[in-house]
Amino acid sequence: MNHQQREQSWWRSPIGIVTCGFLIVAGFFLLTEHTAHVFGVLPYLLILACPLMHLFMHHGHHGGHDQGRSNLDNEGEQGE
Repeated sequence: MNHQQREQSWWRSPIGIVTCGFLIVAGFFLLTEHTAHVFGVLPYLLILACPLMHLFMHHGHHGGHDQGRSNLDNEGEQGE
């Protein structure tokens, strides 16, 4: 029998838990101390989100709009 020991993920190791806790506390204090800066950047983040969503949401299309139109044109010619 081959007993392979499953390696523990980094997030569940003691160092990973301490690091995550530290990052959460640091993020909390950064947010509470710099709330004005964070809220001042939010409108720009919304403006930046628009082109990013456009790029990522249309990534899988690969020109699918033209293919759909050509299929409809072919069906119309065959039906006549």
